[in-house]
Amino acid sequence: MDEIVKQAMAKWPNVPHCFHWLALDARGNWRMRDERAQALGLPGDKILRSVLADFINRNYTCDEQGRWYFQNGPQRVYVDLETTPYVARTDPVHGFVLHTGEALPQADAAWLTEAGQLILQHGGKVAQVDDRDVAACLVKLRLDGRTLDDDGLLAWLRNDFRSNSGSGSGAADNRLTFLAGARKIPVRLLRQAAVPTQFGFVRRPEP
Repeated sequence: MDEIVKQAMAKWPNVPHCFHWLALDARGNWRMRDERAQALGLPGDKILRSVLADFINRNYTCDEQGRWYFQNGPQRVYVDLETTPYVARTDPVHGFVLHTGEALPQADAAWLTEAGQLILQHGGKVAQVDDRDVAACLVKLRLDGRTLDDDGLLAWLRNDFRSNSGSGSGAADNRLTFLAGARKIPVRLLRQAAVPTQFGFVRRPEP
């Protein structure tokens, strides 16, 4: 967190929090949501200024309730999340990089939703992979040691979600693995609706 932000928090400790004016979309874009966007349920305008986006990234954190926010000086600006608190993109050097610019060096666990969304976890960071990069991740999936094509992955998802709850309980078939460096990580099933509960975060924070 920026030092100037810490100083502002100490100087003005009782500034009211802000809700629904800032969002993080599924591709890792920060979006400003004015009153019109909120009233019409629109995603809001992308923040294109890199200086502002970098400032948000450096001061992005969560509270004890799993509500993510941007500390804007003395004010908490809570974030509406379209997917997970972080969004990951493939990177030729680091493997994956989060939307904040931080490298995701090696995943510890992996999940797939019924829509084919890939979710990775490393330590306390949970990130859904940008949908534009999922195809590039397909080469890292193995089913009983064999590579998968699109049709094979869709068939696996249909069959396993039919026979398992997809609740994130860990009971799903682990024959599917994801190559993370030299390690093979079991890929578990997880329904989209269960993602926030599984990882303990709030998608739409409220006062």
